[in-house]
Amino acid sequence: MTCDNAPESIAGPLLTWYDRVRAPLPWRLDPSPYRVWLSEIMLQQTQVETVIPYFERFLAAYPSVAELAAAPLDDVLKRWEGLGYYARARNLHRAARQVVNDLGGRFPDTVEGLMNLPGIGRYTAGAIASIAFGRRAPLVDGNVIRVFARLMDFDADVTRSAAQAQIWRWAEDWLPADRPGDFNQALMELGRRVCTPKSPRCADCPLRPICRAAEHGTQAIRPVKKKAAPRPHYHVAAGVIRHADGRLLIAQRPLDGMLGGLWEFPGGKQEAGETLEACLMRELREELDIGVIVGEQLVAVDHAFTHFSITLHAFECVYLDDGRDPRALEAHAWAWVSDDALDRYSFGKADREVIAALRDKPNRLL
Repeated sequence: MTCDNAPESIAGPLLTWYDRVRAPLPWRLDPSPYRVWLSEIMLQQTQVETVIPYFERFLAAYPSVAELAAAPLDDVLKRWEGLGYYARARNLHRAARQVVNDLGGRFPDTVEGLMNLPGIGRYTAGAIASIAFGRRAPLVDGNVIRVFARLMDFDADVTRSAAQAQIWRWAEDWLPADRPGDFNQALMELGRRVCTPKSPRCADCPLRPICRAAEHGTQAIRPVKKKAAPRPHYHVAAGVIRHADGRLLIAQRPLDGMLGGLWEFPGGKQEAGETLEACLMRELREELDIGVIVGEQLVAVDHAFTHFSITLHAFECVYLDDGRDPRALEAHAWAWVSDDALDRYSFGKADREVIAALRDKPNRLL
């Protein structure tokens, strides 16, 4: 399938619409490479409205790539706390150091160069190259896929690599030489505000006259996607472990795994045929080489990740002090901390809910 319309015929009405309605997002006010890069990393898997306050706080803390590179990773993770997908923060920090240490503080201005930085794939490289440097570089995200699938009434499964390759070809074919960054942003804005997943506002679409799905009445079934497999659910036990002096034991997750570098109440996934209490005692031996007396359950927290969900069961525990310190066998590090000191550490959402439950409990012994 080929595009029947010259790029200029699409770019004109789309850019005219974009100039009229585009949102005054903070990274658009000054599209420097650093600001565009930071915003695009934050916008991966995250809604615009959620990103804005994080973007502004990050810029206040780290006004330049050099200041971000100089910051400790723990500080960066703490400022990222609540934004999720923490590998983005670790890659952000690594990329900042690579730009400063290897590239003299200057971002590459080509797709190929940008893709050599940690955390930057084809989409993000195209966004930075086109928006910050004016390069004619296409991009494809979920919004762009939806727009093209409807414009072309594309009936292939867009989760398949062949269909995605076709959409990338359209994105490149339709991209004008003039204002490529604005065109890319206009496509994404169109998908976010008009060509929405449900109930698209076709009457408000500047591309309605050339949209084949609108002509054929197939908007509701485009794009075509295979049905997602059921998401597995796991039960996880965690210990809120008190020392005799009232401090709590927390562990830092391995830096290269899921939620890498974040702190947590130690524990792990329940195995088949295992009680939650037995699970917790086993995991604490494997992770930190410690023993505990498992007490009452403090709270159960439901949390969804991209590909699975969990129920985190947090138990209050008494530490069996045998005179030896915990050992970081599977954890990256561990620490005994007071209740007040918990706020200095970066935790995932589920563990923050455990902290909230701990602080809400009457007569807590901290």
